[in-house]
Amino acid sequence: MAGIKFPFKDIVPLLNLSVGLAQRVDENRAESLTILYCNFADFSQDVISASLEQVLRSSDAILHYENHYFFILQYTDKYGATIVKDMFEEFFATYIESSMTSYPIDGEDAETLIDDLQSTISANLSIDLLFLDKDRLK
Repeated sequence: MAGIKFPFKDIVPLLNLSVGLAQRVDENRAESLTILYCNFADFSQDVISASLEQVLRSSDAILHYENHYFFILQYTDKYGATIVKDMFEEFFATYIESSMTSYPIDGEDAETLIDDLQSTISANLSIDLLFLDKDRLK
């Protein structure tokens, strides 16, 4: 098991693709995808890589900017994403700062999902992820 790594600059097109696939496969929009954010600032790259290998599925997308990791989890609602987060916490044996947003509940396109995630992270974790600003993602 292990997710597929993508360059962070591709987060918007990758999210648009993921949403488009979800819409095509499930016209009722019952299936979802969730973006899980995890702050891995306290861990070395070797340990992070080992956790990704152990925790993620081959259908999960991995994007990161410095120590900020974003996982696009296909066919996964927030409950399922919480299980993934719990698996990371078990692997690291510590609390991980995290947040999540889901399609279609929190947004139906990449920009709305990113805006929701950014505002949730800012409000709940007091972390301002300025690199997620729309102008910087173009």
